[in-house]
Amino acid sequence: MTNSTNINKGSASGMAFDYKDHGKEPYIVNIEDYSIENENYRTTIWTGDKLQVTVMSIATGDDIGLEIHHGIDQFLRIESGKGLCQMGDAEDNLTFEQEVSDDDAIFVPADTWHNVTNIGDQPLKLYTVYAGPDHVAGTVHPTHEDAKNDPNEH
Repeated sequence: MTNSTNINKGSASGMAFDYKDHGKEPYIVNIEDYSIENENYRTTIWTGDKLQVTVMSIATGDDIGLEIHHGIDQFLRIESGKGLCQMGDAEDNLTFEQEVSDDDAIFVPADTWHNVTNIGDQPLKLYTVYAGPDHVAGTVHPTHEDAKNDPNEH
């Protein structure tokens, strides 16, 4: 499912977020609230020429999926929940492993295999910044399965 908009508009807190890609336009958002209120597995909220931001909600026991971004550095910030971060130089050689939780920042160098798994009992809420876009502008994946089945994904 790509280029969908307004999948997750509104929230229990009374805030209404417009979950669409605002890329290449000036844009300001409370990223913590936006991340916590997001219920989609992945939503791109801003895609430029050299930067992309997505918010994610990872279900208990699910993960972002073991992946590598060639030539793209990545920053992830955990807003709420508990996860396990793994990284390494090959998909079968994840030599770095550390638990992460609220307010932790994860820095993934380009060309590094990595995964973050939700090991908590609530959704893992995070946002990620790609130094170079990694997803098609406007991408929305309500579920991890949708992301896996998207032909535009790796």
